[in-house]
Amino acid sequence: MEQRQIMEGEPPKAKKPANRTDTMSFLDHLEELRWRLVKGLVGVMVGVVIAFIFSDFIVEKVMLGPTRSDFFMYDLLRVDAVNFELQSRRLPGQFFTFWGTLFVTGFIIGSPIFIYQIWAFIEPALESSEKKKTFFSTFFITFFFLLGVSFGYMILVPFALQFFAQFQISDIIRNDFDINEYFSSISMWVVACGVIFQIPVVSYSLSRIGILTPELLKKYRRHSIIFALVVSAMLTPPDPISQILIALPLTVLYELSIWISRYAGRKRKKELDKAISGTD
Repeated sequence: MEQRQIMEGEPPKAKKPANRTDTMSFLDHLEELRWRLVKGLVGVMVGVVIAFIFSDFIVEKVMLGPTRSDFFMYDLLRVDAVNFELQSRRLPGQFFTFWGTLFVTGFIIGSPIFIYQIWAFIEPALESSEKKKTFFSTFFITFFFLLGVSFGYMILVPFALQFFAQFQISDIIRNDFDINEYFSSISMWVVACGVIFQIPVVSYSLSRIGILTPELLKKYRRHSIIFALVVSAMLTPPDPISQILIALPLTVLYELSIWISRYAGRKRKKELDKAISGTD
């Protein structure tokens, strides 16, 4: 065949390289996963180093900023804020809080590298047409994660902190918060929002493999709205505006997930029809 092509003046076509996963054993996959995790953690450690360099700003302005009534988001959100003090009730309390803040901040800074390494490990298992989109998938996962982190810090944290700071069951009880509890709550709210904002990504992935459908999401639309309102009511003061500010993004994410599921379902149907017909 190649001789015929050469005689006709056509260059021989290069053979398609074999998928490297076909020759990799289970231990080879584990070894690659180990190195991917190492590279991702190196990215996180680089983020920790960056956070350490700017530790004064991160601790004073970012971590402890919401404890002051002049925090910039209180004015934007029109929150009637009060100052509250933190206490360190354990000997290594401030030490663990300082390094915990740097590690959480470093993870957020290094999250693009960490997410990319995880997707680079998953990439060989995808179809060739999907491999080209791995970079874009990593971008959107990182985008929604950072968007959720920003929402958690700038919207959820101000409302939740001031709600708990001003909530009293008796005038003789003073709200003094432990620094470790404060750090744990801030970190949990911020990272949890980053994970919750992955709903569109999860919707796309599950719809691509046929587990999730837009009809199923539409069926539970009312439940999602009630859930968003309940969460906002639990984390905000009894103020309709603040509750809407929390519930609205969650509802928008759910509606976006329905649209993404419909798009992924159509794409999956086209690929199935293409595979059944045997056409390229």
